[in-house]
Amino acid sequence: MIKGRGTSINSENRFDKHQYVADEGERLEDIGASNTKIIEIQAKSILNQVLSPDIPMPWSMNPYQGCEHGCSYCYARPTHEFWGYSGGVDFENVVLVKKDAPQLLKQKFMSRSWKGEPIMMSGNTDCYQPVERKLEITRGLLKVCQTHKNPVGIITKNSLVTRDIDLLRDMAKDQLVQVIFSITTLDDSLRRILEPRTASVKSKLNAVERLTEAGVPVGVMMAPIIPAVRLQRKLNFLGQKLRESSC
Repeated sequence: MIKGRGTSINSENRFDKHQYVADEGERLEDIGASNTKIIEIQAKSILNQVLSPDIPMPWSMNPYQGCEHGCSYCYARPTHEFWGYSGGVDFENVVLVKKDAPQLLKQKFMSRSWKGEPIMMSGNTDCYQPVERKLEITRGLLKVCQTHKNPVGIITKNSLVTRDIDLLRDMAKDQLVQVIFSITTLDDSLRRILEPRTASVKSKLNAVERLTEAGVPVGVMMAPIIPAVRLQRKLNFLGQKLRESSC
């Protein structure tokens, strides 16, 4: 495994006519997989209409494509192929950013067609992934929602959300915001395997507490639940002990 990454492979892009095949013994580190690349893109729109009947919010917006968190189980990995990248290491190694996202959202809110419906951040990649600390695109989007009194829901695995407590507290007074924390396990060693660059379990729980104390509605999403992973770790541990005792 590559340290700090959720996968050790760069899977093929189904849309590519040609595929890169590494020479025997070549590691992904040798082709620069350990350094995150930030690429700015010009988006035409920031909102995506959600037509799925099992999603409660009619709109979603993703200020980023690709995610540094590198969760090994992430369902959004295949979407990176539409941008010409792999759903493997590329997904967590190449992050596309929409710096004009706040302006695009403001334009949408000012249009006559907008009805003030709830929006979800983010349905595809985490809006509080590490690069947000520097770029503050998510914070810019929240400011637009606050100004226009538009309701928004946030899904995240990162305690960075507490940076924006000032905005979230004010929006919560008008019942305009809710934060959902994704906490898959309370075992931090397992968390580092499944989602290597997310906040620690302690940081997540502290963030839930801080947001609650600030009056921000907070929920916890416990998914995915992967019981076999914990069992496999125990079997590996026992196997290692048996090998050591037989030496």
